[in-house]
Amino acid sequence: MKEAGLDGRHRDKDGSISKKHGNTLVGTLRKIYGRGFAAGYPDATPLSEVLAQLNETSLSQLRRDHDTGHLAHKIDHAAK
Repeated sequence: MKEAGLDGRHRDKDGSISKKHGNTLVGTLRKIYGRGFAAGYPDATPLSEVLAQLNETSLSQLRRDHDTGHLAHKIDHAAK
């Protein structure tokens, strides 16, 4: 496991999410997690640009689905 960042997040997890899903738009993720996901960012913002600034609720939802392997399916379904 890599060293935790200043806010306690482990960079390997965030990096893995960004690498696989970094081009996913915030608007697509809001279809999955609700309008409050990545609050304050436009729908057209890529996940890679906001990942490090996500609040704990948004980040924990994203990590849970990524860790269980459900994130890609949810993104594919929401993008249709």
